[in-house]
Amino acid sequence: MIALLLYITFWTVFSYAVMKADKKRAQTGERRISERTLFTFAWLGGSLGVWLGMKNFRHKTKKRRFFVGLPLIMIIQVIAIFIIFLSIEA
Repeated sequence: MIALLLYITFWTVFSYAVMKADKKRAQTGERRISERTLFTFAWLGGSLGVWLGMKNFRHKTKKRRFFVGLPLIMIIQVIAIFIIFLSIEA
């Protein structure tokens, strides 16, 4: 269980930092991080980090894929974690 918590924490912090970097790139006109990459990080366990990045940096908030897709990914991940937790307890 500790390993799972560390895994999710890593991807959350990493994804949050990537969202911050992408917002800065958007402001300065630099090459952007693709939406596909951001969603990949979310699926790998960083959905909370991407979502917090959206909220804190006001980044990608008007993109339907993000304001609908990220909560769905988070729900799926919470269910998966719950199932994993139940299988460990059994």
